[in-house]
Amino acid sequence: MSVNIALKKRKSEILELWMKNQLADSGLREDLISNDELRAQSEELVNALVDNLNENNINNSDSPDFDKVIELLGGISISRARQGYSPRETGNFILSLKEALLEISKRSSSNVNELFEESMKLSRLLDNFTILTFETFIQGREEIILRQTSEITDISTPVIKVWDGILVLPIIGTLDSARTQVVMENLLQEIVETGSSIAILDISGVPTVDSLVAQHLLKTVSATRLMGADCIISGIRPEIAQTIVHLGIDLSQIITKASLASALQYALKSLKLEVRKVAVFKPE
Repeated sequence: MSVNIALKKRKSEILELWMKNQLADSGLREDLISNDELRAQSEELVNALVDNLNENNINNSDSPDFDKVIELLGGISISRARQGYSPRETGNFILSLKEALLEISKRSSSNVNELFEESMKLSRLLDNFTILTFETFIQGREEIILRQTSEITDISTPVIKVWDGILVLPIIGTLDSARTQVVMENLLQEIVETGSSIAILDISGVPTVDSLVAQHLLKTVSATRLMGADCIISGIRPEIAQTIVHLGIDLSQIITKASLASALQYALKSLKLEVRKVAVFKPE
Protein backbone atom coordinates (compact mmCIF):
# COMPACT_ATOMS: atom_id res chain seq x y z
CA MET A 1 0.00 0.00 0.00
CA SER A 2 1.43 3.40 -1.00
CA VAL A 3 1.97 5.94 1.73
CA ASN A 4 -0.46 8.49 0.31
CA ILE A 5 -3.28 5.91 0.41
CA ALA A 6 -2.34 5.00 3.96
CA LEU A 7 -2.42 8.66 4.97
CA LYS A 8 -5.95 9.03 3.56
CA LYS A 9 -7.12 6.14 5.70
CA ARG A 10 -5.49 7.54 8.83
CA LYS A 11 -6.46 11.22 8.64
CA SER A 12 -7.92 11.19 12.14
CA GLU A 13 -4.65 9.84 13.52
CA ILE A 14 -2.70 12.54 11.67
CA LEU A 15 -4.95 15.23 13.10
CA GLU A 16 -4.71 13.92 16.66
CA LEU A 17 -0.93 13.56 16.50
CA TRP A 18 -0.58 17.02 14.95
CA MET A 19 -2.78 18.56 17.65
CA LYS A 20 -0.69 16.77 20.28
CA ASN A 21 2.49 18.21 18.75
CA GLN A 22 1.05 21.72 18.70
CA LEU A 23 -0.38 21.64 22.21
CA ALA A 24 2.93 20.31 23.55
CA ASP A 25 4.76 23.35 22.18
CA SER A 26 5.68 25.67 25.07
CA GLY A 27 5.33 28.62 22.72
CA LEU A 28 1.67 27.92 21.87
CA ARG A 29 -0.25 31.22 21.96
CA GLU A 30 -3.45 30.27 23.75
CA ASP A 31 -4.10 33.99 24.26
CA LEU A 32 -4.46 34.44 20.49
CA ILE A 33 -6.29 31.27 19.45
CA SER A 34 -8.44 28.79 21.36
CA ASN A 35 -7.87 25.06 21.18
CA ASP A 36 -11.18 24.64 19.35
CA GLU A 37 -10.20 27.20 16.73
CA LEU A 38 -6.78 25.58 16.36
CA ARG A 39 -8.37 22.14 15.88
CA ALA A 40 -10.82 23.44 13.26
CA GLN A 41 -8.00 25.18 11.42
CA SER A 42 -5.78 22.11 11.58
CA GLU A 43 -8.51 19.71 10.49
CA GLU A 44 -9.36 21.79 7.44
CA LEU A 45 -5.71 21.84 6.36
CA VAL A 46 -5.21 18.11 6.95
CA ASN A 47 -8.28 17.30 4.85
CA ALA A 48 -7.20 19.62 2.02
CA LEU A 49 -3.69 18.13 1.94
CA VAL A 50 -4.34 14.43 2.42
CA ASP A 51 -7.45 14.25 0.21
CA ASN A 52 -5.56 15.73 -2.75
CA LEU A 53 -2.21 13.99 -2.23
CA ASN A 54 -1.27 11.30 -4.79
CA GLU A 55 1.73 9.76 -6.49
CA ASN A 56 1.56 12.26 -9.36
CA ASN A 57 1.68 15.46 -7.32
CA ILE A 58 3.70 14.52 -4.24
CA ASN A 59 6.82 15.88 -5.96
CA ASN A 60 5.13 19.09 -7.13
CA SER A 61 3.97 21.59 -4.51
CA ASP A 62 2.83 23.90 -7.34
CA SER A 63 0.30 21.36 -8.58
CA PRO A 64 -3.25 22.78 -8.98
CA ASP A 65 -4.32 19.91 -6.70
CA PHE A 66 -2.82 21.88 -3.81
CA ASP A 67 -4.56 25.19 -4.57
CA LYS A 68 -6.81 24.73 -1.54
CA VAL A 69 -3.80 23.94 0.66
CA ILE A 70 -1.97 27.05 -0.55
CA GLU A 71 -5.09 29.16 -0.04
CA LEU A 72 -5.48 27.93 3.53
CA LEU A 73 -1.79 28.41 4.36
CA GLY A 74 -1.88 31.92 2.92
CA GLY A 75 -4.91 32.87 4.98
CA ILE A 76 -3.45 31.39 8.16
CA SER A 77 -0.10 33.14 7.62
CA ILE A 78 -1.64 36.57 6.97
CA SER A 79 -3.99 36.16 9.92
CA ARG A 80 -1.16 35.20 12.26
CA ALA A 81 0.97 38.11 11.05
CA ARG A 82 -1.86 40.49 11.93
CA GLN A 83 -2.49 38.83 15.29
CA GLY A 84 1.12 39.26 16.38
CA TYR A 85 2.50 35.72 16.06
CA SER A 86 6.26 35.38 15.68
CA PRO A 87 7.85 33.75 12.59
CA ARG A 88 8.91 30.81 14.79
CA GLU A 89 5.37 30.21 16.03
CA THR A 90 3.99 30.36 12.51
CA GLY A 91 6.71 28.06 11.15
CA ASN A 92 6.13 25.51 13.90
CA PHE A 93 2.51 25.22 12.81
CA ILE A 94 3.44 23.60 9.49
CA LEU A 95 6.61 21.88 10.74
CA SER A 96 4.65 20.04 13.42
CA LEU A 97 2.32 18.79 10.65
CA LYS A 98 5.35 17.46 8.83
CA GLU A 99 6.39 15.53 11.95
CA ALA A 100 2.91 14.03 12.26
CA LEU A 101 2.81 12.96 8.59
CA LEU A 102 6.23 11.33 8.79
CA GLU A 103 5.32 9.50 11.99
CA ILE A 104 2.08 8.13 10.52
CA SER A 105 3.96 7.14 7.35
CA LYS A 106 6.42 5.23 9.49
CA ARG A 107 3.60 3.37 11.22
CA SER A 108 1.98 2.53 7.86
CA SER A 109 4.94 0.91 6.12
CA SER A 110 7.20 -1.99 6.99
CA ASN A 111 9.31 -1.68 3.85
CA VAL A 112 12.37 0.34 4.83
CA ASN A 113 13.34 1.37 1.30
CA GLU A 114 9.80 2.39 0.39
CA LEU A 115 9.41 4.28 3.65
CA PHE A 116 12.64 6.19 3.07
CA GLU A 117 11.65 7.19 -0.46
CA GLU A 118 8.13 8.26 0.49
CA SER A 119 9.40 10.11 3.56
CA MET A 120 11.82 12.11 1.42
CA LYS A 121 9.01 13.06 -0.95
CA LEU A 122 6.77 14.15 1.93
CA SER A 123 9.61 16.12 3.51
CA ARG A 124 10.33 18.03 0.30
CA LEU A 125 6.63 18.74 -0.20
CA LEU A 126 6.13 20.02 3.35
CA ASP A 127 9.38 22.01 3.20
CA ASN A 128 8.05 23.85 0.15
CA PHE A 129 4.80 24.57 1.98
CA THR A 130 6.84 25.82 4.95
CA ILE A 131 8.73 28.24 2.70
CA LEU A 132 5.43 29.45 1.26
CA THR A 133 4.09 29.95 4.77
CA PHE A 134 7.12 32.04 5.78
CA GLU A 135 6.98 34.13 2.60
CA THR A 136 3.30 34.90 3.07
CA PHE A 137 3.82 35.65 6.78
CA ILE A 138 6.67 38.09 5.97
CA GLN A 139 4.53 39.74 3.31
CA GLY A 140 1.76 40.21 5.87
CA ARG A 141 4.18 41.69 8.40
CA GLU A 142 5.61 44.07 5.79
CA GLU A 143 2.12 45.29 4.91
CA ILE A 144 1.43 45.97 8.58
CA ILE A 145 4.74 47.82 9.01
CA LEU A 146 4.10 49.95 5.92
CA ARG A 147 0.61 50.84 7.14
CA GLN A 148 1.87 51.70 10.62
CA THR A 149 4.73 53.75 9.17
CA SER A 150 2.25 55.70 7.07
CA GLU A 151 0.02 56.31 10.09
CA ILE A 152 2.96 57.40 12.24
CA THR A 153 4.16 59.74 9.50
CA ASP A 154 0.75 61.38 9.31
CA ILE A 155 0.61 61.75 13.09
CA SER A 156 4.18 63.06 13.34
CA THR A 157 3.63 65.87 10.82
CA PRO A 158 0.73 67.90 12.26
CA VAL A 159 0.03 71.36 10.85
CA ILE A 160 -1.07 73.65 13.68
CA LYS A 161 -2.89 76.95 13.27
CA VAL A 162 -1.44 79.08 16.07
CA TRP A 163 -2.96 82.37 14.92
CA ASP A 164 -5.11 83.69 12.13
CA GLY A 165 -2.85 83.54 9.07
CA ILE A 166 -0.03 81.67 10.84
CA LEU A 167 0.64 77.93 10.61
CA VAL A 168 3.32 75.92 12.43
CA LEU A 169 4.61 72.56 11.27
CA PRO A 170 6.86 70.92 13.91
CA ILE A 171 9.08 68.29 12.29
CA ILE A 172 10.37 65.50 14.51
CA GLY A 173 12.81 62.90 13.21
CA THR A 174 14.65 62.58 9.93
CA LEU A 175 13.26 63.92 6.67
CA ASP A 176 13.37 61.57 3.70
CA SER A 177 11.73 61.84 0.29
CA ALA A 178 8.53 60.03 1.27
CA ARG A 179 8.06 62.04 4.46
CA THR A 180 8.85 65.31 2.69
CA GLN A 181 6.02 64.57 0.28
CA VAL A 182 3.62 64.07 3.21
CA VAL A 183 4.88 67.25 4.88
CA MET A 184 4.35 69.31 1.73
CA GLU A 185 0.91 67.85 1.03
CA ASN A 186 -0.30 68.48 4.60
CA LEU A 187 1.13 71.99 4.72
CA LEU A 188 -0.14 73.09 1.30
CA GLN A 189 -3.59 71.66 2.00
CA GLU A 190 -3.78 73.55 5.28
CA ILE A 191 -2.63 76.79 3.60
CA VAL A 192 -5.49 76.47 1.12
CA GLU A 193 -8.09 75.62 3.77
CA THR A 194 -7.09 78.36 6.24
CA GLY A 195 -5.90 81.04 3.82
CA SER A 196 -2.76 81.46 5.91
CA SER A 197 0.01 83.68 4.63
CA ILE A 198 2.86 82.53 6.90
CA ALA A 199 4.10 78.99 7.57
CA ILE A 200 6.72 78.17 10.18
CA LEU A 201 8.75 74.96 9.76
CA ASP A 202 10.19 74.11 13.16
CA ILE A 203 13.11 71.68 12.92
CA SER A 204 13.98 71.61 16.62
CA GLY A 205 13.20 67.88 16.59
CA VAL A 206 15.35 67.05 13.57
CA PRO A 207 18.51 65.37 14.93
CA THR A 208 20.85 66.30 12.07
CA VAL A 209 20.72 68.32 8.89
CA ASP A 210 22.75 67.07 5.94
CA SER A 211 22.63 68.12 2.30
CA LEU A 212 19.71 65.77 1.58
CA VAL A 213 17.60 67.05 4.49
CA ALA A 214 18.42 70.63 3.47
CA GLN A 215 17.23 69.92 -0.08
CA HIS A 216 13.97 68.54 1.29
CA LEU A 217 13.50 71.69 3.37
CA LEU A 218 14.20 73.91 0.36
CA LYS A 219 11.61 72.02 -1.69
CA THR A 220 9.02 72.54 1.03
CA VAL A 221 9.82 76.25 1.24
CA SER A 222 9.57 76.63 -2.56
CA ALA A 223 6.21 74.83 -2.65
CA THR A 224 4.91 77.04 0.17
CA ARG A 225 5.94 80.19 -1.70
CA LEU A 226 4.19 78.99 -4.84
CA MET A 227 1.00 78.89 -2.77
CA GLY A 228 1.50 82.57 -1.89
CA ALA A 229 2.68 82.09 1.68
CA ASP A 230 5.94 83.10 3.30
CA CYS A 231 7.97 80.39 5.01
CA ILE A 232 10.10 80.66 8.15
CA ILE A 233 12.45 77.92 9.37
CA SER A 234 12.89 77.85 13.14
CA GLY A 235 14.87 75.65 15.50
CA ILE A 236 18.27 76.32 13.92
CA ARG A 237 20.57 75.09 16.69
CA PRO A 238 24.28 76.10 16.73
CA GLU A 239 25.45 72.65 15.57
CA ILE A 240 22.94 72.66 12.71
CA ALA A 241 24.04 76.18 11.70
CA GLN A 242 27.66 75.02 11.60
CA THR A 243 26.74 71.98 9.52
CA ILE A 244 24.80 74.10 7.03
CA VAL A 245 27.74 76.49 6.63
CA HIS A 246 30.20 73.59 6.33
CA LEU A 247 28.11 71.97 3.60
CA GLY A 248 27.86 75.25 1.72
CA ILE A 249 24.06 75.21 1.73
CA ASP A 250 22.61 78.61 0.82
CA LEU A 251 19.69 79.56 3.04
CA SER A 252 20.21 83.30 2.57
CA GLN A 253 16.88 83.71 0.77
CA ILE A 254 14.99 82.01 3.61
CA ILE A 255 14.03 83.56 6.93
CA THR A 256 15.55 81.46 9.74
CA LYS A 257 15.15 81.79 13.49
CA ALA A 258 16.84 80.06 16.40
CA SER A 259 13.60 79.23 18.19
CA LEU A 260 9.91 78.79 17.53
CA ALA A 261 9.16 81.71 19.83
CA SER A 262 11.38 83.99 17.74
CA ALA A 263 9.76 82.78 14.54
CA LEU A 264 6.26 83.35 15.94
CA GLN A 265 7.25 86.82 17.11
CA TYR A 266 8.55 87.62 13.61
CA ALA A 267 5.37 86.25 11.99
CA LEU A 268 3.14 88.37 14.23
CA LYS A 269 5.18 91.46 13.42
CA SER A 270 4.91 90.72 9.69
CA LEU A 271 1.13 90.65 10.03
CA LYS A 272 1.29 93.91 12.00
CA LEU A 273 0.12 92.18 15.15
CA GLU A 274 1.50 92.73 18.62
CA VAL A 275 1.26 90.64 21.75
CA ARG A 276 1.54 92.59 24.98
CA LYS A 277 1.82 91.49 28.58
CA VAL A 278 -0.98 93.03 30.59
CA ALA A 279 -0.65 93.38 34.31
CA VAL A 280 -3.65 92.05 36.18
CA PHE A 281 -4.45 93.84 39.37
CA LYS A 282 -6.22 91.87 42.06
CA PRO A 283 -8.57 93.77 44.32
CA GLU A 284 -7.46 93.94 47.92
